[in-house]
Amino acid sequence: MSLDKLSSLARHELAQLNFPPANWVPPSSGPDGRPLLDALVVGGGMCGQTAAFALMREGVRNIRCLDREPRGREGPWATYARMEILRSPKHLTGPDLGVAALTYRAWHEAKYGLDHWEKLHKIARLDWAAYLLWVRDTAGIPVENDVEVVSLNLKKEFIEVKTTTSSFHAKKVVLALGREGSGALRWPEFETFNPDNRGARVFHSADDIDFKALKGKRVGILGAGSSAFDNAGEALEAGAAEVTMFARRPQLPQVNKSKWTAFAGFQHGYAALDDASRWRFYTYIFSEQVPPPYESVLRCEKNKGFSIRFSEGWKDIEEDDELRITTSKARYIFDAVIVCTGFDVNLMDRPEITTFRDVIDTWRSHISTEEAEKFPEEARFPYLGDAFQLQGKAGGLQRVHVFNWGCTLSHGALAGDIPGIEIGANRLAQGIARDLFLEDADLHYRKLLAHNEDELKPTQYFVSLSSRRPA
Repeated sequence: MSLDKLSSLARHELAQLNFPPANWVPPSSGPDGRPLLDALVVGGGMCGQTAAFALMREGVRNIRCLDREPRGREGPWATYARMEILRSPKHLTGPDLGVAALTYRAWHEAKYGLDHWEKLHKIARLDWAAYLLWVRDTAGIPVENDVEVVSLNLKKEFIEVKTTTSSFHAKKVVLALGREGSGALRWPEFETFNPDNRGARVFHSADDIDFKALKGKRVGILGAGSSAFDNAGEALEAGAAEVTMFARRPQLPQVNKSKWTAFAGFQHGYAALDDASRWRFYTYIFSEQVPPPYESVLRCEKNKGFSIRFSEGWKDIEEDDELRITTSKARYIFDAVIVCTGFDVNLMDRPEITTFRDVIDTWRSHISTEEAEKFPEEARFPYLGDAFQLQGKAGGLQRVHVFNWGCTLSHGALAGDIPGIEIGANRLAQGIARDLFLEDADLHYRKLLAHNEDELKPTQYFVSLSSRRPA
């Protein structure tokens, strides 16, 4: 089957599922007299487009999904994610929301054939990026590119949204901003180095890096997680003379504890646990850390120029005529360095929510002072409601839903990791649908009273409205 035929089949299956259903949310106007948007999804990557898809399946049609990047550059897949293949097993589903013809397997078989699928080890990263775009186009998910949300201003009955191109008002906002969606780039605390003033030889793993320029160069890598090995592999394959990786730990983590959580019981049940139990689960998982995929390690260790220095974190970076790294044991000179320390969770770093970030409830207020000091980043995670909505005393906070990595302590890894994305998107959309109905419950009741679709008109038992007697 060709991709064109698969697209036709998928659209037919969607039609069989009555997708998209009619929009049931009553229209309303904002303070400027223009129509009020029912839901805005900020971010058009995997989480954003799946959230929009789920909302449409619930009959919430008056939505927009915005992404600041051009088409094809949403999320990490075609940008700073530099692994050759995905970590997740190839059989996992998620962005398809249960539609068989929209699964990655269906797309892969249509593109490469069944035999190729059977022999496939894991999904190629760029194939996954292409697949997501195909799902978007096939399902008609309305992602608007090159539009950045600048600020959100909470009101009691709506949210004022300002973007780089316009301003409008929305009843609900979904923050689907990926790994950095609840914080920013994570940089270690160095003795003198300030990442805001870094030169052209110091990179973060999320930067747009010209690896070809590293040919013949000496490259230092800080970190020993997945992104560290992926960036090291890119540098080595681009011809770097040597790549030296530095890790604080004496050895690599050996077991991916989060992999254990990828089953329906945990994904459905975790959010229903009490706070102490949820805190216990994820502080343990985070503290164990995640080993890099063995494929990423093999990609690096087959190169003679690759080495790892364990138990040797960086104390400082100095940039002048030379680029010097000071560790706990020695000093090194490199031509370029890449800091692969991921993303921090700190709502204070998010520019979109400046006007209300100080009043957002976090996990800090739900644990002891001792636990907050022991796990400071975990304590900064937002404490979310049952549909990923923010909590706090400020009016309107629950109109904002966090569908990114920041949801993990409250809901588990349902917004970012492929295994949980379907459960997460459906939970999010169903919660938003519930809230929108409750907001207009009186209006819906009036519509119920006015409903008069004559079922028996073709029969001899039909009675006109004016002649009907009370039961």
